[in-house]
Amino acid sequence: MIKKIGLTGGIGSGKTTVSRIFGSFGFQVYYADLRAKTLYAEDKELKDQVIRAFGKNIYTVKGEIDRRQLAKIVFQDKSKLELLNKIVHPATFRDFVKWFKVLKSGSYCKPFILKETAILYESGSDVQLDGVIEVYAPKQVRLHRVLKRDGVIPQEVLARMDKQFPESFKLFHSDLTIYNDNSHHLIPQVQNAISFFS
Repeated sequence: MIKKIGLTGGIGSGKTTVSRIFGSFGFQVYYADLRAKTLYAEDKELKDQVIRAFGKNIYTVKGEIDRRQLAKIVFQDKSKLELLNKIVHPATFRDFVKWFKVLKSGSYCKPFILKETAILYESGSDVQLDGVIEVYAPKQVRLHRVLKRDGVIPQEVLARMDKQFPESFKLFHSDLTIYNDNSHHLIPQVQNAISFFS
């Protein structure tokens, strides 16, 4: 049986960096946040629902979601964020199930796969999984990383952080923590996680 392991952490924690290390060891990773971006354009049902909820102008002339505009709307209005989540999460769940089914029917022989998502608990994704890894970094470290990466103002990042579950909640509910705080080496921690879930 191939286990499904969640990989989560707050914005700027370094989930993708950790995921890529698992990938270098041959583990398959479903990048939920990246797939959601694709589904905004590819999944007709999802696209129609987003347009009904937020208007046609939420998509560019090229048919791509205007992520900056959408973020401004949902991170300033809790009800809008909840509405968006109700639209997007079912589409991502369906896509993950299809992805995993295809993987299982092939020649994949590792003991688990990873589902990387920023809002694992917020979306209810944890109920689909056999375990969870939390990637942890202190708030100031995460803030600095996101400001450098995205070129946004601190208030935007802090607003997004405030919409995610507290790190204390995620640390308590995860099965394993990987510390990406600039003082712990990642590869030995990933190797430990591989042993733990194998």
